[in-house]
Amino acid sequence: MVKKDIENIENKKKKPTREEKKQLKQYKKENNIPSIWDYFKDYKAYIFWYIFFTIVVMLIGVAVTLLFAEVISLIIDGFYTKAVILSAIILGLYIIERLSYILLNVIYMKFSTKVVARLNNDLSYQAFKFSASTYANNSTGTFVQRIVTDPNRLVGQLASFVDIVGNLLYQLIICIYIFVINYIVGLILLGGVVICFVFDKYRLKLRRKNIKIANKKYDKVNSLTTEIIKSERDIKSLGLEDKLRYTTENYYNEYNKFQYKSSVQQTSITQFRNIANRVFGMAMLIVAIIMLEKGLLVYASFMIIYSNRGSFGSLSMLTGMLGDIVSDVKVYSDRIFEMFDPKKFPVEKFGGFNLENVKGKIEFKNVSYAYIDKLLAKNELDSAEENSEIVKRDKVLENLSFVIEPNTTVAFVGKSGSGKSTILSLMSKMYEVDEGEVLIDDVNINDLNKESLRKNISLVNQFPYIFDMSILDNLLMAKKDATEEEINDAIEKADLKDFIDGLKEGINTVVGESGIKLSGGQRQRLAIARALLRKSSIIIFDESTSSLDNIAQEHIKNSIDNLKGSSTIVIVAHRLSTIKNVDKIFFLDEGKIIDSGTFDELFENNERFNHMFLAENI
Repeated sequence: MVKKDIENIENKKKKPTREEKKQLKQYKKENNIPSIWDYFKDYKAYIFWYIFFTIVVMLIGVAVTLLFAEVISLIIDGFYTKAVILSAIILGLYIIERLSYILLNVIYMKFSTKVVARLNNDLSYQAFKFSASTYANNSTGTFVQRIVTDPNRLVGQLASFVDIVGNLLYQLIICIYIFVINYIVGLILLGGVVICFVFDKYRLKLRRKNIKIANKKYDKVNSLTTEIIKSERDIKSLGLEDKLRYTTENYYNEYNKFQYKSSVQQTSITQFRNIANRVFGMAMLIVAIIMLEKGLLVYASFMIIYSNRGSFGSLSMLTGMLGDIVSDVKVYSDRIFEMFDPKKFPVEKFGGFNLENVKGKIEFKNVSYAYIDKLLAKNELDSAEENSEIVKRDKVLENLSFVIEPNTTVAFVGKSGSGKSTILSLMSKMYEVDEGEVLIDDVNINDLNKESLRKNISLVNQFPYIFDMSILDNLLMAKKDATEEEINDAIEKADLKDFIDGLKEGINTVVGESGIKLSGGQRQRLAIARALLRKSSIIIFDESTSSLDNIAQEHIKNSIDNLKGSSTIVIVAHRLSTIKNVDKIFFLDEGKIIDSGTFDELFENNERFNHMFLAENI
């Protein structure tokens, strides 16, 4: 099925036809999009017992209500012994009801925590599959809320659904019983139910609309907060506190104003519903009193009517709450399982070819690439017509070709915007080419399976992520079964040995979130050691020394020099002094290679390269 068909079905306001439901089901099956049932079906026994004890609690509630009215009647008629016995039975039922609630909680926690954990894990793993464009087009908050928050909300609401259905059945039975006792009182009750239901239907319609808007606003707030926490050093150093305070205040105010408006709407409608509830309840009570006076109603029946004069309000309220839950479950499940939909969250695509014993040859053949700017209307993508058009900026690379031989060290240089980092992203398949081919050992990179590609290419970027754990554990993230000899060798080659030996806890030193306890150069060298442990055939350095001081830069340069000849090394360099010893330099300008050669050859023969180096070292 083409994407346009799916999109049209999803955007329809009316219910989809049977054929359209089949198409949606087939689309989800083809793309391995799970449903909430896939996570609950392994816990059918728990769910059965949860529903069973919910029904037990509901039936006990009905029995206690009817028996209590009978106790009052027995007392009035003077049958005190029977009233005491019946009261004891009510107490026993109450104890059973409370014990059932304990069992309900135990059963719920047994399966709900497992379901939430599975959802969290699967969503986190799915996030690893997303393409670079998916991350570029969505905020951090979009992922965090879907992965962490929404699964808890979803499972919690499903449990509430069962509880409310139980309470709803209880109120329904009481209402039917009142109707049987006296149809006149029952008709008043029915009128109250209808009026309250109208209020709740309108409230629910507004709530469904508001919750989607609120979630989008919360995503923005969550994303901004995450970015502020992660970039606190840059914020302080650039004096951005006041500016960000203003931005943050606007975000939070916008979110809180919407929450305020939504809350006022919901509360106002609910209170009007409650007024109607009270009016009809009082009308029902007055009629019951009149009928009791005229002998048309026995006292026990009157007590049931009196005790449950607000039942229709409860029935309506529970119906509304049930609607809220159904709405919430749909919103949360849609948000969660959208992450498995490649149409909404595109994933990386790999081939099926397994490339063994990778030598490390890299070739670009007539490669062109342009960044996506925005989506407009009518374009054909993946052989499927969509109601969107991909509009791209000017090409970053155009008809680019070059070859990097195995186990050589090469560098790409050029002014900002010349396409250096784009080449590395295409080389590591973070982006996919628009035209042409990228080859690894003469095999198209799009034909390689994930293991062949990721195992044999390591990337060390300008700001490598270091985890909040020890140096050793950070290294073992790259290779969990690394031997002590392999670890020491990686540390030595990354020029980290003297630094680690000088630490009180040595290799077991915890480095803090994002490696905050380390300097920029130390983080870079730790990232290099981590890449070395993977024993990748190709190691890519993207601006790895651009933000470092001269001493740290020298350490990184030594680390790279230690790798020469053992892997294919590709460097994007901002500082030309760091690439004097490479085997070959590609000089870029506006997405094209305008010259290539050794450092000495370019310095002697290319005036622009010469000027760049001299300007850097003045």
